[in-house]
Order: sequence, then C-alpha cells, then structure tokens
Amino acid sequence: MKQTERTIRESQGRISRRALLLGGVQVGIMGLLTARMRKMQLEEADNYRMLAEGNSVKIRLIPPARGLIYDRNGVLLAGNEQNYRITITREDSDDVDGLMGDLRKLVAMSDADAQSMLTELHKRPPTVPVTVADRVSWEEFSRVAVNTPALPGVTPEVGLSRIYPRHEDFSHLLGYVGPASDYDLSKIENPDPLLMIPGFQLGKLGVEAKLEEELRGKAGQRRVEVNSGGREMRELGRREGVPGENLQLTLDYRLQNYCLQRLGQDSAAAVVIDVTNGDVLACSSAPAFDANMFVRGISSTEYRKLTEDDHRPLSDKSVQGLYPPGSTYKVVSALAALEAGMVTPEETVYCRGYSEIAGRRFHCWKRGGHGHVNLVQSLEQSCDCYYYEMAQRIGIDRMSAMAHRLGVGVRPDLPMSAVQEGLAPTKDWKRERYGKEWLIGDSVNASIGQGFVLASPMHLAIMAARIASGRALEPRIIKSKNGVEVPHPEAPPLGLEQAWLDQVRAGMNAVVNGRHGSGGRSKIVMSEWKMAGKTGTSQVRNITAAERARGVIRNDQLPWRRRDHALFICYAPVDNPRYAVSIVVEHGSGGSTTAAPIARDIILFALSGGLPPLEAYPSSQRGGVEAERKNLNLVDPDVVARSGTSRA
Repeated sequence: MKQTERTIRESQGRISRRALLLGGVQVGIMGLLTARMRKMQLEEADNYRMLAEGNSVKIRLIPPARGLIYDRNGVLLAGNEQNYRITITREDSDDVDGLMGDLRKLVAMSDADAQSMLTELHKRPPTVPVTVADRVSWEEFSRVAVNTPALPGVTPEVGLSRIYPRHEDFSHLLGYVGPASDYDLSKIENPDPLLMIPGFQLGKLGVEAKLEEELRGKAGQRRVEVNSGGREMRELGRREGVPGENLQLTLDYRLQNYCLQRLGQDSAAAVVIDVTNGDVLACSSAPAFDANMFVRGISSTEYRKLTEDDHRPLSDKSVQGLYPPGSTYKVVSALAALEAGMVTPEETVYCRGYSEIAGRRFHCWKRGGHGHVNLVQSLEQSCDCYYYEMAQRIGIDRMSAMAHRLGVGVRPDLPMSAVQEGLAPTKDWKRERYGKEWLIGDSVNASIGQGFVLASPMHLAIMAARIASGRALEPRIIKSKNGVEVPHPEAPPLGLEQAWLDQVRAGMNAVVNGRHGSGGRSKIVMSEWKMAGKTGTSQVRNITAAERARGVIRNDQLPWRRRDHALFICYAPVDNPRYAVSIVVEHGSGGSTTAAPIARDIILFALSGGLPPLEAYPSSQRGGVEAERKNLNLVDPDVVARSGTSRA
C-alpha cells in the first residue's frame, strides 16, 4: 500500500524522537561511567592501591620481650635467652607435607614430632605461622636460611625464650611459661592475637601466670612484601612492640636458696616474713623441680617421675599445703581466752596427763602430766590439758575469730597459684558442711590445733609475724614494677591489749629460752639474736585406747605416711622482732626435734645476711652445725656474716 506524504512525515518524526531518546540515554551512561572512573582514579586511588598491594604485602606480629623478674637485690630470677626456631605459614606453600619432608633433611626431627607439627599446621588458619622446630642449633638454622628460596613458606627466626637461672630455688613461686593451649585460650574472653600464634609462651603457674598481662607486653608489627612463592622480599615498615613490665620481688635469693638447701630431702616448706613491713623474704617448698624443664619441653619419663614422687615436688606446700597446725595454734587459744576475760595470766590449770570431758578422755602429750601450769608455762611446756580447759570456757567461735585476726582461715592476697584459705571452723561451718551440730569435743581438739583446723605454712608465718609486731601485717611478694615501688600501706594494729600480747610473747620466749621449754635445744645463745617460738606436732592418725594402754608406737617405727607432722613458728630478735619464720615438715615426727632446728638456722641466716657465726649456737652443737654446712649447696657458700651484723 502506497504511503501518503502525511504518514511518511509522522513516521519520520517518531524515528527522530526515538533516536534522540536513545542518544540521551547513551550520553547519560557515558557521563556516569566517566564520573565513576574519575572517582576511582583520583579520589579512591589510595584504597585500590592498598587492595592491590594486599596480594603481596603481609602483616607479621612481632612478639614483645617478656618482662624480667628480679629478687630484692636485683639478681635475675626469670630472664629471656635468644633461641633459633623455624616456622611454616601454610598459605605460602602448595604442598605442606612435601615441605615438611624437605625440612627434615635439614633439621633433626622425629617422626612423631613431624606428624604432630603437620597436624598443628592443618588445624591452624593458613595465615598463621606455626613453629615446627624450636631451639635448633646454629648449624641447622644456617642450613635452613641458605635453602629458604627452595622452601616456600618456611621462615627461620631468631626469638626469645624464658630461662630461670636459679633453677629449682624459685620454681614453685615463679611457676613457668609454656605454649598457649586451646584450654588456656578458652579461659580468656578476648584473647590477645599474640596468644593465637602457635608456640607463643604464656605463664602457666605462679607469678608468671598471675601477672601474665603485665609480663607479656604488647605486640609490634612488620609489613613485608612477599613474592608469589611466599618468600619475603623486603620489609616495608615496622612498629616495635612494648616489652612486658619488669618485676622486682621482695624475696632474697640467698635466703631462698638456703631455705631449700636446709629443708634437704624432706617433704617440707619454709616461709620467712619481714616483721616490720610484711615482705616475704623466702617462700620455699621441698622437694622442688627445675622450671626450665617445662619451658624446653619435659619428657614423659621426667614428668612421670615428678608426679609419682610421694613427696610431691610439683606441689607448692608453702601456700597450697594445709595441715593441722598442732600446738602452734595454742597461741590463738591463749589470746582468745585472754581477750574473753576467761583466764588471768596468774591462774593455773592442773594437768594430770588427761582431761575427762563429756565422757571421753582427752590426753596430754606428757603421760604423767605437767601439774599446775599458768598461761606462760602452758606455752613453754606445750601442755594440752590447759587448752582443753580454755576451750570449754571460750567456745569455738571466739577461737576462730582470733584465728582470723591472726591470719588463719583467711586467703592471703598473693599472686601465686592455688593459694589456700585454710580453716578456722565455727559452729555454722560444721552445720553447713556436714549437717551436724558442733560438739564440745570439736572445740577441745581445735584448741590444740587438731580436728578441723587447717593452716598452710604461709598462714603460720603471718600468725607469728602479727604476734611479734602487734599489727595486722599483710604479706607481699611484689616490691616494684618497672622500678616503681608498689604501694604497701602500713598495717593497722591488731586491736589486742599490749598485756595480752606480752603474755603470749613471754610464753613463746620461754618455749626456746626457758628451763622447761619444748624448743630449748634450738635456742640461740647470742643475746642480741635470741629467738621466741612455738613447737607443734600434729597427728595424722588416730591413737586407739588399746595402743595407748600398751604404749604409743614411736614415730620412727611407723611408715613414713603415718608419722606426725613437725611444725615450728618463731620470730627474732625477742626484744626487737625483725623476722618471723614458719616450718612444716610433713611426717617429720616432732616439731621440737625436726622443725625447730631448721627454723633456727633460717632465722639466723636472715639476721646474719649469710651463714651465721658458730658462736650463735650452743657450744655442744657447733661441731654438728659445721659438719652439716658441708652438705649444703649454697649459691654463695663463702658468705659468712660477721658476729653482730644484721641484714640491711
């Protein structure tokens, strides 16, 4: 059909409008593309450049140097030593299994270790470097460094590892470090990225664990350029980390070493406290272990030997061990009776060797009895019957309140592992714990430190220090951080009448220096260093009536685990107390025969600043003391203090 001129004009108009519309859209699109290109090239160029570089730039964490730990004299107790290690980053290698095989040709590695490292590599994120060989020799380190172009993902590194120069001496108190385990990480809400690095060491026990954040420091960063094979080409930037805080402890390394040597092969603990300010000068537990074994990797044989030892070398008996305090607890009962007004210093109690209470016979340690004894004499001769009478007068709650005031049954605030609270029981405690009512026999047993009462050597040292000073001293072991003294407020008074304290102190003085003192064999003959103390022997077995009738079996005739614990607390000098000491010897049989001589030697060492002069001992004992010293492995064996000197 032939189109009319009008139809042709309308058709041409529609085509022109469509062309204009299409052209406008095209121009708009081109404008948008141009604007976007301009924005990307000019305004966002830096962002895209960084994204592009991300394919070849890696961020590496720089572990900070762990803080150092010193004793009060500035002697290093925990430091860092340089060591060589090899790491693998899985994302930089196409064949980790083959890479490990190649690496084993250069570094000595057992099949078990290699398999363990492979498991660790596949378990960790591919971007995380995993330490596959630690503490390698310089020769092995050099061989790996030369061959790194053929070992994509392998990096030889120089790092720092923990070292304990004093070996066993501070192992329980300091603890040790080890690689952060999954269990360790599970206990931390927001783990530091450093802890995610396999092989990174953190505190596991003791001060190392309790002050981990202060000692760890803050990580630094390295920006490195790597090639397609994962090999580092150059370092683009570095931000150094912040090293951990350096700690100075209140402990004295010489005294700590002497305590451990003097405890010898016994399963025992010793604590020394400065009576003037609460500083812990020694805190030893025997036997000990070398913390370096755990840092370097302890073998299953070595670990089994430690765990199967019946003397429990891994346990810190100074704060974790809880023992019936035995007759050392009589100072608590004496002060409680004086405060309650239930006894006067002159009043006497008759001891015939036993007391009949509630139809049961409670025996004194001296079968024939002590006769009439007053408070000072009861402490001097450690008469049990005197305290059986006091228990009936004052009751358990007053005794326990006094025990708490003297530090027993209260957890010391110390950065050490598993510090125990101890137990000064009350009527409510027994009702809640056992659902039973308190009995008068329970109070009688508690009055002489038996029954439910439990205390650690640290508790006993605090008790002795508070009696000696008359103040509520709090123990501390951290002296300064990064050279800045840690504030330690002055201890408030105990709130006890001076006359009561004087009576108990007189009794403790008589224990060592009196005619009938239970600790008389451990006296110090130099008048300026005279010592006051209290012996203690706590039973770990029941003595039946039948055994008592035919004669109690002597401790040396019993198996070791059934022998009594030996305890002793003391302070010196008597007239101007400076140091307080507590000793617990597990199954040591007698406080006067086993624990007291050790305590005397330790307090003399503290007063002297070294081995004391033989003139401090009774003349009859000097030969034995001199012979005993030859068996001690002291860090400074030639340090012998001059007569009349004292620790600064």
